[in-house]
Amino acid sequence: MKNQGFARRLRYAALGLTWAWRRENSFRIQVMAAGFAGAALLILRPPPIWWAIVALTIAVVLAAELFNAAIEALSDHLHPDLHPEIRAVKDIAAAAVLCASAGALIVGVSLIISLL
Repeated sequence: MKNQGFARRLRYAALGLTWAWRRENSFRIQVMAAGFAGAALLILRPPPIWWAIVALTIAVVLAAELFNAAIEALSDHLHPDLHPEIRAVKDIAAAAVLCASAGALIVGVSLIISLL
């Protein structure tokens, strides 16, 4: 799979997004939240720097959710039975999503406050 063309690598990434959309409810929720954030930007029309901050925040949250989904899928495949270490890995990955989401909430609140 190494040294493949850009188009093929892009296709693999698109397949990953499709897989996450179909199998991960949390990913779908995060994408919907991103849509609401985008709608809020269109309605509030903040300065361009806020568009960049919100876009970067959305990317971080979605990437964290994708990493979490990948870790969970790999963990379940390698060790389908319950195991304390596998549970710790999954919980830590979920905590990363929680941290990113908390940061996104802070960005959203900061945006609203700056426009008041």
